[in-house]
Amino acid sequence: MLVFALLLAAAVPAAPPYAMPGEAAVAPYQAKDSNAEARPYTGDFMARAFHGRAGIARVAGDLVDRAYADPVIGEIFKGHDKVRPTRTLFEQFCYIIGAGCTYSGRDMIASHKDLGVQQADMNRLVELLQRAMRDEKVPFAAQNRLLARLAPMRGHVVQK
Repeated sequence: MLVFALLLAAAVPAAPPYAMPGEAAVAPYQAKDSNAEARPYTGDFMARAFHGRAGIARVAGDLVDRAYADPVIGEIFKGHDKVRPTRTLFEQFCYIIGAGCTYSGRDMIASHKDLGVQQADMNRLVELLQRAMRDEKVPFAAQNRLLARLAPMRGHVVQK
């Protein structure tokens, strides 16, 4: 039975990352790790600091929940799929942290096009990420290291 399931899984092509089940489809794009727009850390310090993939998933999920519910920036996400950003933020963080993930999301410009993100919105999102990491008990040094890799993306996210 297991062999049949493996053969069936191999025969059925996986959904492309722009049309994953349960997510709103987006325009087709080429999935590649470079779309994460940051080099991954090497070694296991960061992955351990974030409590592995499970901890990274909690941070990403918590951040998305906070952002969608936030009275300051929640309006940006109104009417948008919540499943896709949860998955792609997890993948992006996991890839950058060096926990052995690949990133299948779009680049930052394509991901944030037409959202109207302003500098103050980005600052608020960083505050929410810091809260999510603090709640996960990620050491402050590891929080800063992730933020250092994310910071250069600001110019691709913020719309002037």
